[in-house]
Amino acid sequence: MELTGSQIVIECLKEQGVDTVFGYPGGTILNIYDELYRHPEIHHILTSHEQGAAHAADGYARATGKTGVCMATSGPGATNLVTGIATAYMDSTPMVAITCNVGKALLGKDSFQEIDIAGVAMPITKYSVIVKDITVLADTLRRAFSIAKSGRPGPVLVDITKDVTAATYEYEPKTPEAIAPSIEKITEEGLDHVVSLIRESKKPYIFVGGGSIISGAAEEVRELAHHIQAPVCDTLMGKGAFPGTDKLYTGMLGMHGTKTSNYGVTKCDLLIVLGARFSDRVTGNAAKFANNAKIVQIDVDAAEINKNVVVESSIIGDVKEVLKRLNAKLEPMHHDEWIAEIEAMKEKFPLKHEEGLTGPFVIEEIYKATDGQAVITTDVGQHQMWAAQYYKYKEPRTLLTSGGLGTMGYGLGAAIGAKMGRPEKTVVNIAGDGCFRMNMNELATAARCGRQLIQIVMNNHVLGMVRQWQTLFYGKRYSSTVLDDAVDFVKLSEALGAKAIRVTKMEDVEPALKMALAAEGPVVLDCWIDQDLSVFPMVPAGANLDDVFV
Repeated sequence: MELTGSQIVIECLKEQGVDTVFGYPGGTILNIYDELYRHPEIHHILTSHEQGAAHAADGYARATGKTGVCMATSGPGATNLVTGIATAYMDSTPMVAITCNVGKALLGKDSFQEIDIAGVAMPITKYSVIVKDITVLADTLRRAFSIAKSGRPGPVLVDITKDVTAATYEYEPKTPEAIAPSIEKITEEGLDHVVSLIRESKKPYIFVGGGSIISGAAEEVRELAHHIQAPVCDTLMGKGAFPGTDKLYTGMLGMHGTKTSNYGVTKCDLLIVLGARFSDRVTGNAAKFANNAKIVQIDVDAAEINKNVVVESSIIGDVKEVLKRLNAKLEPMHHDEWIAEIEAMKEKFPLKHEEGLTGPFVIEEIYKATDGQAVITTDVGQHQMWAAQYYKYKEPRTLLTSGGLGTMGYGLGAAIGAKMGRPEKTVVNIAGDGCFRMNMNELATAARCGRQLIQIVMNNHVLGMVRQWQTLFYGKRYSSTVLDDAVDFVKLSEALGAKAIRVTKMEDVEPALKMALAAEGPVVLDCWIDQDLSVFPMVPAGANLDDVFV
């Protein structure tokens, strides 16, 4: 059947099972939006800003495991997506961004709202392309979804000239091919080598990263840990791949990881790394990272092997598939003395925080109020680390946060996306006041959607994490980190259509959360905490993990 380019775009989205799109219309993409008007089966969420659309698509993808979709017009509409696309790229989130450009005849002439967005996005996407010929439009979109989801997932950008959206061409529906896990590089020799290292080990440790969540390997990770009786730590992105309530769990590793995890990895003789890329925030001094251990790295991306840390053995492939085969080859093992040593460290070095209305206290109250069942999104800074430390993530895809890029303003858009993707879940976004300012306009989007969403603002009237570094390493010279203006988040939230409560005492937190959980729409809790609260434990940048201090 002969369809317009715009109709082909919509049909391709339906082919891929897309039920929700986040975006913002404009001149060059109007043909697609006009066609979208005729297809209520695709739910379009109009955000307040294109960056919010990209973050929402990202949050939708992370919460559901599906590919997120966002759309924008040319010029500034397209460039406003860039931060969200880069966020998805750094954290391996499958996303397809569809933009439109000026007509083919106007390209390269500095036309109104013309930008080479395919070129701009090339370094921060798995694939970036401009479609100037309607005959390749459908196959390009199909390829985009395949690339976004296959191997190590990531964002893809498809830019379409406006004349292509208006032209017509024969369209043939196709059923998307199933994307198989990457197994072609998994060898029996490689598996057997890892099995031999595990059998020889007296002090094994398992280190879980975001790749374990992406591959859906949570069950296999738990099986491995209990099968060989090994303690487990994780990265920020790996939260929930192994339950935070499990007796073998020791907490996050790295700059703001627990002392037990940092000391344990330093003392272990075998470190089994599952879908983690050895970020500098995890390793500290990479040259001295886990120096007493042989390191096994299992990752779908061959480029990550020996990139930051040299390893003893590696297996390139889907983490879930690798662990299935490893677990089948391993017999039950016992490391009672090693576990007892780890347990002693957990008792000696528990996470603890100051008394009073603090960030950690608020996180603990959120955990109690939600019974640890919520989807938590965060922005970036102290509140992000507190959320990682004090909320126990029992399942994968329940902490959505910008790990690699560290994007302030990520959380609220991501929370909207998560709520649209998993409407049955309680969704809580935790932000600092500095981060909340970045994209607080999306509160209007949340109010328009009419779904329950809880926005926590850790309001210390400063840029907390930057101030902490200034306190520790810059002689308390607080250059441009004090937010000493008169912004009233309660009034602002109410003006944007949300309910809001100011929380200034410990006893205010529980009733405020109960009210928020009973509400139908978004509720903002403006929690005033002290400006000099810090996140501990901490390893200074570039130091050894055992240099952790409190």
